[in-house]
Amino acid sequence: MDLIMKFTCDEAGASAVEYALLMAFIAVVIATSVSTFGLAVRGLFEKAVF
Repeated sequence: MDLIMKFTCDEAGASAVEYALLMAFIAVVIATSVSTFGLAVRGLFEKAVF
């Protein structure tokens, strides 16, 4: 019974999940911004060349 209580009160996994969600959110933000910025730069180069 003591082992079950220790397992349910352990919060180490919660912080790992929080860090994983934070990293996933940051990755989505970076991918979105790079994609948007890349399209803008591509448009500028296409206008400058042609």
